[in-house]
Amino acid sequence: MRSVPEHGLGGEAAHFAAYLAFYRATVVEKARSLPEAELRRPLVPSGWTPLELARHLAFMERRWFVWGFLGEHVDDPWGDSQGSPDAAWLVPASVSLDDVLARLTEQEARTEALLASTPLEQLAATTGRFRTDPPDLRYVCFHVLQEYARHVGHLDVAVELAGGPVGE
Repeated sequence: MRSVPEHGLGGEAAHFAAYLAFYRATVVEKARSLPEAELRRPLVPSGWTPLELARHLAFMERRWFVWGFLGEHVDDPWGDSQGSPDAAWLVPASVSLDDVLARLTEQEARTEALLASTPLEQLAATTGRFRTDPPDLRYVCFHVLQEYARHVGHLDVAVELAGGPVGE
């Protein structure tokens, strides 16, 4: 497994990027540690599966950075929850773990480029998710980081229940 990022990376944005990369890598390692049947089996009372959670994270990151901060048009920003932020996460049988991880990797490149080129004080565009009262990039980073941290903890529990490896 990847180790926690070191201190002294040269700036706040570099730390955000490093921690997001760490959490993404943990999601990939945890998901790849499970056989297909366990990826698609709900292991907690709320009913989500490890594959659904991984897919949710890929869509969540795109919603916050691409649709939210950059204000770009995104087809189906709530694709992980069937068109509604409150709907259950569902992964069609035709979507594989490789499909989900490819989306996550694609988003990683977008996020890293954004963090390398944009001041954290810059406000989000008002052409996407944030039509009024746009947050700055720092706020978006904190939100995405906390969502990854929370859900990687959930995934860790699910993988343990499925008999997979535990810990970071």
